[in-house]
Amino acid sequence: MGIMNASTSPGSFQFPSATANLRRSSQEAMDSAVITLAEHKKAWVDLPIRKKVTILDQLIRALRARAERWVAVSAQAKGIAPGSAAACEEWVGGPYFIMNVLRQLRQSLLDIERIGHPRIPGPVTTRPDGQVVAQVFPQRGYDRIFYAGVTAEVWMQPGVSAESLPTTQALSYRGDKGSGKVALVLGAGNVSSIGPLDVLHKLFVENQVVLYKANPVNAYLGPLFEESFLALIDQGFLRIVYGGSEEGAYLCNHSGIDEIHVTGSDKTFDAIVFGTGPEGAARKAKKQPLLNKKVTGELGNVSPLIVVPGPWSESDLVYHGEHIASTLMNNAGFNCNATRVVIQYADWSQRKALLEHIRQVLARVPSRTAYYPGAMHRHETFLTSHPDAERFGAPEEGRLPWVLIPSLDSARAGDVCFTTEAFCGVIGETALTANSVAEYIDRAVAFANDTLWGTLNATILIHPSSLQDPTVAAALDRAVANLRFGSVAINLWAATAFGLGVTTWGGFPGSPPDDIQSGIGFVHNTLMFDRPQKSVVRAPFRARPTPPWFATRGQAGAKLFSKLVKFEAAPSPWKLPGILCTAMR
Repeated sequence: MGIMNASTSPGSFQFPSATANLRRSSQEAMDSAVITLAEHKKAWVDLPIRKKVTILDQLIRALRARAERWVAVSAQAKGIAPGSAAACEEWVGGPYFIMNVLRQLRQSLLDIERIGHPRIPGPVTTRPDGQVVAQVFPQRGYDRIFYAGVTAEVWMQPGVSAESLPTTQALSYRGDKGSGKVALVLGAGNVSSIGPLDVLHKLFVENQVVLYKANPVNAYLGPLFEESFLALIDQGFLRIVYGGSEEGAYLCNHSGIDEIHVTGSDKTFDAIVFGTGPEGAARKAKKQPLLNKKVTGELGNVSPLIVVPGPWSESDLVYHGEHIASTLMNNAGFNCNATRVVIQYADWSQRKALLEHIRQVLARVPSRTAYYPGAMHRHETFLTSHPDAERFGAPEEGRLPWVLIPSLDSARAGDVCFTTEAFCGVIGETALTANSVAEYIDRAVAFANDTLWGTLNATILIHPSSLQDPTVAAALDRAVANLRFGSVAINLWAATAFGLGVTTWGGFPGSPPDDIQSGIGFVHNTLMFDRPQKSVVRAPFRARPTPPWFATRGQAGAKLFSKLVKFEAAPSPWKLPGILCTAMR
């Protein structure tokens, strides 16, 4: 997710390489894996739905049995102390997200068997401009309990009608399924659920068998991944291999690989599609791909968070100060969906107060291990460009202080904070002038679209009282429609769209290969829409109780999400009292 390697330089790129003692699969092992998958790709597309459901049941049980080990191994590798607030992240971004998607895919397959396509749980509406919107969340009564007040929609691309929408679902399960395909999934190294979720998408949404190359950064999870997904491996539908740049390049160019999906950086995508060095740059300039396979990718982003001014109370400022800080601090800042630029209204009387509350959280939460390769170099790049940046936390061996760069000049379109994903604990803030709040919202959308690099996700914070002004309410509606991001969230970090599973996750459609930005294609998407444009998540201005993933709440969050993993593996109303009691504490 927006991964850059410290060795990256203009004109050259290598896949991330974390250690000198990198585990590598031999070419013979990789060839054998591709051959096995090719021999089983037709069997996979022809496999009856009930047998695929059985496999999902086996995966659910296997992951449930290994969830605690999964979290412990991930936390240890990232330098997270047992029982610390950060331990919550490894439950949420690991077994919980995976278990959630396994359950959703199971239900979608049963729906396909019953009615021919996954059931859309909410209303399907058509906007005045003709764009179709499907409410996809909540899916069930339990969602209304665990995500009180949260709803999510998938907006379709132009040309899809409400009547035709079901015919755009689960296309890989319709008609002549062909002889199948072998997909190469190049895993990400930062969040442990990314690779497994990409694998599940290729297998169950696109109906392709998968060769998964583990990322060197979190290859330590490979054995647990293999154990958890043994039901697929045993039948020849999944293979897992290891290595760095050489192995990645070999597999991308392997004649037995039909399609490629990568979660990483735009530099990785360019290396795959156009090649490296001056020759690759020349091909990109001429729009002449070196590789003519289908390549999809979920890449990086300079993620905006737009603050709409309103009558915020002191407790509102405290709450969203922690909310905004948490969107940076999660996973030590090594997220493509981390907030990178906070956009504020220059004339808002509470602008400075909100910044102060963000500062207080940055000062309160200890710095984290900078486990991702290249973090020190990227961190220094931003500090060199902004020597007056505010730093929080004393420098320690292997750790980086949190960095806030306030009052960025919005007119400096080339500022590194606007053009480059930091992929570490750096956040910026800028202010825009306008004659009204509605005009400010329009300008903030234009700034996010046209000045900030990337198209992955954007967040908006707006007080309910502000929406009582019809001009502001209309401006918010325009903002959601006009933001060119694959996920947009109101009053909740847009990364939620990654975790819900039923929502789509990927860059806004339309980026050409020679300017790929946040990527092409969508993953997750458990309702299997073929022509989605974006996902939109809506939430109350403040959640009660405070979300367990907030930066200072994670100790209780780890206990909560360990229970939620068990719940998703086998939902039961008898488990609710214990879950709710933990959440309230």
